[in-house]
Amino acid sequence: MFNSAVFSPAALYTPISFTGQEMRANEGANQIFDVVKATVDAAKKSAQEDMEDALFGDGTGNGGKSIIGLAGAVPITTNAGTYGGISRVDHAIWRTTTYDADTAFPTIGTQVNSMTIRPMLNKVMSARSRGTSAADLLLMSEEHYFAYDAATTAIQRVTREGGLAKLGFQSMEYIGGGRTAEIVLVSGLNNSMPANTTYGLDTDSLALRYRPGFNFDMLFDGEGQMPINQDAMAQFIGWEGALTMSNPLFNWRFYDSDPAS
Repeated sequence: MFNSAVFSPAALYTPISFTGQEMRANEGANQIFDVVKATVDAAKKSAQEDMEDALFGDGTGNGGKSIIGLAGAVPITTNAGTYGGISRVDHAIWRTTTYDADTAFPTIGTQVNSMTIRPMLNKVMSARSRGTSAADLLLMSEEHYFAYDAATTAIQRVTREGGLAKLGFQSMEYIGGGRTAEIVLVSGLNNSMPANTTYGLDTDSLALRYRPGFNFDMLFDGEGQMPINQDAMAQFIGWEGALTMSNPLFNWRFYDSDPAS
C-alpha cells in the first residue's frame, strides 16, 4: 500500500545577522541602499541554490541531512537500497525504470543526438504509460535538450507558454508516443543536473511537500529579533519538507552511459 512509505522531512536554515551600527548606517533620509532587504534577498537566493543541489542529490549531502532528491527517487540502479522506508530489493513494485541509450534501443542507435532522441523518447513514453498516466514533465540536461531542439524544425517545435515557462525556465512541449509532456532545460553555472540525462516525472505521483510557513520564509516576524544583551538583529530563512513519491511506475531516468560510442 502507498501508505507504507515514510518520508522524513529535512530542514534548511540560512542565518542572517546585523549589528545595530550596520542597520543605523543604512536608514533615514540619506539611505542609498537598503542593506537589510538586500541581505535577506541574497540569503533567500543562497537557500534556493542549496535546495537545487539537494533536489538532484540522493540525500547524503550535508552529512545525510539533505532531502532525498531525484538521484534517490529515480536512481540509475533501481533494484537496490531502500526508499521511503520500503526495500527496492524485495519489492519490484517500488522501483522506477532506467533506460541507458547505450544498450536499451538496439534498433535505433547507441548515442543520443538529433536523429535518435525523438525515437528513443517515443519508445520510453509508450512503454512507461497506462491509460491517462505517464510522465508529464521531462527535465533535460543540455545535451539532451539541444539534441531534441535540433531534432525539430521551426514548424514542429512547440514552445510552452504556461507551466514552468512562466517561472523563467526554458520550456518546450514534447508530443510523441501518444503523449504530451513539458520539457524543461536544466542548465547554468554549477548546476547539479547529471550530464546526458533526462528525468521523466509523473507529477501526479511525485511532489515536493513543505510545511506551511517554511517555504523559504523568514522564521521570525518582521525584520528579525533583537537579543536583550546585544545591539544586533537576527533572522533565519527556513524551508522544511520532503520530496515524496506515491507511484514509481511512471517515473523514469533516460541517460547515456557512454556518449562517445
